[in-house]
Amino acid sequence: MAKKKLLIVESPSKASTIKKYLGSDYTVMASVGHIIDLPKSQLGVDIDNNFEPKYITIRGKGPILTDLKKEAAKADKVYLATDPDREGEAISWHLANTLKIDASSPCRVTFNEITKTAVKAAVREPKPINMDLVNAQQARRVLDRIVGYKISPILWEKIKKGLSAGRVQSAALKMVCDREEEIINFVPEEYWSVTAECMAGKKGFSAKYYGEMGKETKLPDKASAYAVLNDVKDAQLLVEAVKRSTSKRNPQPPFTTSTLQQDASRKINFSTSKTMQIAQQLYEGISLGGSLGTVGLITYMRTDSLRISAEAQKEAVDYLTREYGSEYVNPRQYKTRSGAQDAHEAIRPTSVGIVPASVKNKLTPDQYKLYKLIWERFAASQMAPAVYDTMQISIASGTHTFRASGSSLKFKGYTAVYIEGTDEKNEKEKMLPPMEEGQKLTVAALTPKQHFTQPPARYTEASLVKALEENGIGRPSTYAPTLTTIISRGYVIKSKKLLMPTELGEAVNDIMRNNFEKIVDIGFTAGMEDKLDLVGEGKLEWRKILKDFYPDFSETLEQAKINVEKIKIKDEESDIICEKCGRRMVYKLGKFGKFLACPGFPECQNTKTIREGTGVMCPKCGGEILKKKSRRGKEYYACEHLPKCDFMAWDAPVKDKKCPECGGILLRKKGRRSKVFCINEDCGYEKRLTAGEGSDED
Repeated sequence: MAKKKLLIVESPSKASTIKKYLGSDYTVMASVGHIIDLPKSQLGVDIDNNFEPKYITIRGKGPILTDLKKEAAKADKVYLATDPDREGEAISWHLANTLKIDASSPCRVTFNEITKTAVKAAVREPKPINMDLVNAQQARRVLDRIVGYKISPILWEKIKKGLSAGRVQSAALKMVCDREEEIINFVPEEYWSVTAECMAGKKGFSAKYYGEMGKETKLPDKASAYAVLNDVKDAQLLVEAVKRSTSKRNPQPPFTTSTLQQDASRKINFSTSKTMQIAQQLYEGISLGGSLGTVGLITYMRTDSLRISAEAQKEAVDYLTREYGSEYVNPRQYKTRSGAQDAHEAIRPTSVGIVPASVKNKLTPDQYKLYKLIWERFAASQMAPAVYDTMQISIASGTHTFRASGSSLKFKGYTAVYIEGTDEKNEKEKMLPPMEEGQKLTVAALTPKQHFTQPPARYTEASLVKALEENGIGRPSTYAPTLTTIISRGYVIKSKKLLMPTELGEAVNDIMRNNFEKIVDIGFTAGMEDKLDLVGEGKLEWRKILKDFYPDFSETLEQAKINVEKIKIKDEESDIICEKCGRRMVYKLGKFGKFLACPGFPECQNTKTIREGTGVMCPKCGGEILKKKSRRGKEYYACEHLPKCDFMAWDAPVKDKKCPECGGILLRKKGRRSKVFCINEDCGYEKRLTAGEGSDED
């Protein structure tokens, strides 16, 4: 008789995928994330008793735990297959303790990808729970709990209730505030350029002023620019030197968590949290039908490793050779940066043979976009460099020198599959017309232009994630929740992708910077991450981190309670009058975004949702179509009489324009291929938008 086995994972969708890979003697169940954690209502850490955590069953998880205990009692063997990281290791440890499983027995199963081969191989080789990883997670959890629960009450008292501080989030907020301060304090400096529009035969090109007497010369003001102009305007321009060569551009490595978040932001306009949400779905499994069944399409998405398995590399080489030819293939392994964790592979498709186009109809539009991005980046990483013909020329006019350069693609290499988001603008450079040394050029125009140095750019989600990683702040699992927290708390707002601190964010940052300097210090935060890594490697005892940290922190905390003065943040007034008491209502930030509230609270507790009209009338009932947000923050459009009228659309209605074919409402679809189209499916009218007509590429 076959032995009954129970395998526990974190998510129901992951359980559903894995069930199809294992035989009938396996039961697969989900813990639905953590089942045990620190209590929300209290600190939950006994500081005087060697920082002992007080774990409890999470509210609402009782029934799940009961079901797991019942199945565990029936099973001959229980396997714990939570996610392959510190958090997953800790969940397995809590499950082992609750289900009375010996953590040192071979009960832990890990796999980097959810495929039939990987899951079956992992189940054949279970291991003990890695207590070093568990302790690294405990150290992070306890440390962050102490920082958050000890500092947050000071913010409540001195600013307002509902605020929070955190070891990583406060360091990230400081970076945004510091950048804003740099921008405010920036003093622009004037400089000038002179551009010569030249003709080589019948072909024109532009050359930039370089300098005088063979040396680079700056033009700090109008006088210096016009001095060059006067010297050159009547002089002969001669090609002084021509340098022809080829250059190679190598592909980027496969994605890590941070680079995936960065490129998804640049190329498909995903927020960090959305990227991780969609990546989780691709990892846990998609039903592809037919012989493929349900399969995890990508490897584990929380990683900072660039390593790929030999099997995955061989499959990629075979596929690329077959599809593109051997000249396009250049297999390589990439070096993972110093300090990164190498437990997992880079993010890649579980099978390069599952090309995005072949599964497009099985994926949601967002899943398809992200899978395509991951697939293309991985495929490109194993391809040959792109080769360019380049040409640089130096042009002499008396003692003055102008320079020009150009390039053209000679061999596509990896660009046949993928172009990095940061490189796309550079692809427009063209080759210069043929020229030889000593050739005389005709000047069509000389254009002087005033410029000013620019302040550093505000962070985007992509650039802030990059900066966090470069400074060693946080780890792959923390980037998205950190950004989500500082935005949802109202510390930072996002406008056209740019992150700007609010008055509230500046106030919180001032308190943190002036009273908890060590907590927001980039070097300290990065050093703490290194210590947590040492715990995970078994080289440092986890409670020692807390013992070293707490005495100074406790003293700082007591001083802050005395020193921090109250800060009044004035609410932004609206032009809407409270119908209950006549006051002018103010904007407040709640769990699901901004809303209107009466400033007379608690005497008057009137609140309103913010109405954002479109000026377009509902085709069903004649009411106004309003712009709304779902609980997950996704924009949609609905009739003001919802739910009586059920009109809803994901795309924005176009104001003051009707369908030229049938007179119906036009909707505008955003994205790289912006278009307007008729809401009436029977009509079928649609029109692509160019940049001049208001596409997203303006």
